[in-house]
Amino acid sequence: MSSFTSKDVVTLRKKTGLGMMDCKRALEASDGDNEKAIEYLRKKGISKGESRSERPTGQGLIESYIHPGGRIGVLIELLCETDFVARSDDFIQLVHDLAMQVAATAPITVKREDIPQEKIDKELEIYREQMKDQKKAPEVLDRIVVGKLEKFFNEVCLLEQDFIKDNKVKVGDMVLAVAGKLKENIQVRRFQRYSLGE
Repeated sequence: MSSFTSKDVVTLRKKTGLGMMDCKRALEASDGDNEKAIEYLRKKGISKGESRSERPTGQGLIESYIHPGGRIGVLIELLCETDFVARSDDFIQLVHDLAMQVAATAPITVKREDIPQEKIDKELEIYREQMKDQKKAPEVLDRIVVGKLEKFFNEVCLLEQDFIKDNKVKVGDMVLAVAGKLKENIQVRRFQRYSLGE
């Protein structure tokens, strides 16, 4: 016996924007648990978004955000495939959320591939220097150093950060979920963060 009703399916569809059958399957897969169903659909949306990541993006928006108090400002460029999607509420909300994320967390790049290899090598050198007095096996030290480097990427790469409105979700996963929902390739092209006096 199912632990959800057709009303639950409709409610989930309104929250996620995905199809009725997708929502029904998600509720079935999660025994009627709404949060687990959303997670299931987000994963489904992510795979839809990833499958579009090679399509050309010629439209989008540049969003400006000034944090209350006027001491921090952000410009961010978010691209999509069509002007129709660029004007949609979901896309506008996404670019605004991303601008707020940059203001709050001060990332230095969009993704890890944007970080110069010299910077990565310097970070690794610092971590190894920090660990040199530890009496641990070399393979254990290597794992610790790699873990520190992953933490560095999570802090400085926008797409790898925890989303400020929901720290259970990475920013990159949120972008892919919106891409899946809107059925378009969505890419963060660049951003600039300004802080008074810096």
